[in-house]
Amino acid sequence: MPSARELKDRLFTAINRHDLYDVLDCYAPDAVYVGPTGVAEGRGQIAWIYEGLCKVFPDICYTAWYKAPCVDPAFTEYAMTGTHMGPLLLPDGRVAAPTGRRITVRGSCACAVEHGKIITDRDYYDQLELYSQLGISLEPPPGS
Repeated sequence: MPSARELKDRLFTAINRHDLYDVLDCYAPDAVYVGPTGVAEGRGQIAWIYEGLCKVFPDICYTAWYKAPCVDPAFTEYAMTGTHMGPLLLPDGRVAAPTGRRITVRGSCACAVEHGKIITDRDYYDQLELYSQLGISLEPPPGS
């Protein structure tokens, strides 16, 4: 069975290839993903997260720059890069139109594994850093 480290590496490779089937195969059917945009429970909700990410940033790429040597959970620090080419749902419910801007956002994640599948995946990056690079203000427009 693959270790947590091997699964996380496989997950990054699948994300970078935009291979949703391989992404989901890394997760247990009842896995939980926790990220800056919320909690996804089960493969269906996790698929929605990754489908949306690839629509917003069709050239999304995760590059690990630190991998903790522990076996489980696997901890990784990474850089997420991409070009904003799709509508991005903001925390206040507004949708940011594509800007065509490139992003480089640092993040970290940890995943735990049971029976060769990811059961919990916690992914954290600074949303304000992302929005700032895209030129998106979270302040309501004047007069609203």
